[in-house]
Amino acid sequence: MKKLKYILFAVGVQMQAQQIQIDSTPIRHITEVVVIGTAKVAAREAKPLGSIDEYLQQSAQVEMLRRGGYAWEPLINGMASERTLVTIDGMRIFGACTDKMDPITSYIEVSNLQQADISSGQSGACHGNTIGGSIDLKRSSLRPGKSRWTHQINTGFETVNQQKIFGAGTKYKNEKFYTDVNFMARDAENYRAGGNVEVLHSQFRKVNSSGLAGLQLDENKLLEASVIYDKATDVGYPALPMDVALAEAIITSLKFQMIPTHEKLKSWESKIYYNTVKHHMDDTQRQNVAIHMDMPGTTTTLGYYSHLKFDWKRHQFLLNLNGYYNKSYAEMTMYPQEEKPMFMLTWPDVKTLSQTLYLEDEMPLAKYSNLKWSASVTAHFNRIDSDLGLNSLQIFYPELGAERARLLTSVAANYIFDKEGWQAGVGAAYGNRAPSVSEGYGFYLFNSAENYDYVGNPNLKNESSIETNAFIGIRKKSFNAKLSSSYFHISDYIIGSIQKELTPMTLGANGVKVYTALHAAHIFNVNLSGEIHISKPLVWTAQLTYARGTDSDGQQLPFMSPFSYRTALRYSQNRFSSQISLNGNARHSDFAEVYGEKPAAAFAVLNANIGYRFSAAKTKVTAKAGVENLFDTYYTTYSDWNQIPRPGRNLFMNLSFDL
Repeated sequence: MKKLKYILFAVGVQMQAQQIQIDSTPIRHITEVVVIGTAKVAAREAKPLGSIDEYLQQSAQVEMLRRGGYAWEPLINGMASERTLVTIDGMRIFGACTDKMDPITSYIEVSNLQQADISSGQSGACHGNTIGGSIDLKRSSLRPGKSRWTHQINTGFETVNQQKIFGAGTKYKNEKFYTDVNFMARDAENYRAGGNVEVLHSQFRKVNSSGLAGLQLDENKLLEASVIYDKATDVGYPALPMDVALAEAIITSLKFQMIPTHEKLKSWESKIYYNTVKHHMDDTQRQNVAIHMDMPGTTTTLGYYSHLKFDWKRHQFLLNLNGYYNKSYAEMTMYPQEEKPMFMLTWPDVKTLSQTLYLEDEMPLAKYSNLKWSASVTAHFNRIDSDLGLNSLQIFYPELGAERARLLTSVAANYIFDKEGWQAGVGAAYGNRAPSVSEGYGFYLFNSAENYDYVGNPNLKNESSIETNAFIGIRKKSFNAKLSSSYFHISDYIIGSIQKELTPMTLGANGVKVYTALHAAHIFNVNLSGEIHISKPLVWTAQLTYARGTDSDGQQLPFMSPFSYRTALRYSQNRFSSQISLNGNARHSDFAEVYGEKPAAAFAVLNANIGYRFSAAKTKVTAKAGVENLFDTYYTTYSDWNQIPRPGRNLFMNLSFDL
């Protein structure tokens, strides 16, 4: 086993799986595109019916923070959801769980997703303010055309958690109309870590359905309506003290798209949307619970965007006007034995109104070089609408008012050189963000990794970041490679600070932390990727990443990637495909002990799969089978909450039928 690992490591280390494409156009040079929902991917991807989380973690800039077997939280450049932005087709959606059990990525499925656009730092500021970057999950799209029906059935099974997967979809289009309806269900038991160790409370049940319909109004105008319904039940979170009884989302939108007839106007797209998320934490399935608690939460968001692409002289402009209104509400009721229940608002009915104007411009400087710049300004307004919630926070902040207004800004510039397959670029950016609802208004939120209760601070300043980035790459017919890095200097870095005079609410907690701002924090990322076409059917890919982060007190920041690697050798010829891959991390020794992290041992995991496509009557069948963690290694990584182990050996089978 060790000899095999060393041989694979010597061959190379993978930075990008085959479905990650670095856009070669200069204006998007720091954007990765993870292709997900196409027939081509179903034929070539290692596990076509894997979760969106599994697809996203192929990216060099994204790692997934795991609290269980379901609904992992994306980290971009080592930064969690407070400092990043996740949208679905440009729509803002907010999770309803104070413990982040329901990231936005959990409310969409591979059956209705086409790709994920991953942007680093301020290159992701098109849809809102961010520090670390953004992920825009783009749904599958249709357009009017020749009259045609298509149908698909997907089914899969995984042994590590007895997961059953079933999906079905149908599409229809003609010259004036199109529609796409699909459904996906997953049912999984507790998974088993290496050595056949059962990880209790890691089961989940999930159903997702979506539909869209479009109408061609005339030659250059299109109207499209869409809806997504997602419901997860009986979701276990082994890294947390509670599970989830219900996580439910309804996401709706209406889009109008026009291709202007004027040659200078390229496209104009406008959308209005509405979504609501419900989340209920549950501890009734846990043993030895000292005090039973009910913790429901809801968010409701109404928003819009309108973005226009146009040319003027040598400039290519993108103008995006967008805004949203959000309501976040969460409560907790504790039931002590033989005492009256205790009630408090953990999110005190916070209303947020945000309005952003974003402008982007790309212009050629010379034959082989371009300059791209962008700028945005946001008016951000918060209001506490609950008197009980306001009075509770006034215990800590007597002068606190119900309302707070902020002005947020972003500016970025990037220079790109591209000649005969050689690419290089440098950039700089500034941006800031408002505190999240938890950071600003959270009331006794328990962090199980640090074992502290957290209290928000409405008086926090905007957190701001000065960012620099650079890359160099080569792209030839038979190979390509890219080295890129970024550095973030984050001022007024929001973090929890121990307040010894406060008493925790959670039994067994070490104390209370109140959100405060450190003078600064520093985050550095570097990644190297490559792909070699050894022969027409044989391709080798490699990926290396490393991150380091410290605060102004010299303490390590959490969730910074140690040296990590991925490598894969893929063979694809006619109807047959196969792949062998290795991924792993070096020892995580620069861990953030003050923030609850612990060291993690080095590991290496070997995976393999085979696939075959064939036709039966008029049905096209794609079969995929494989094994993950072939040697059943027991391991945990730096991004596993409370060091829950990762799954052990997993045999999977995916079948797709195109009718």
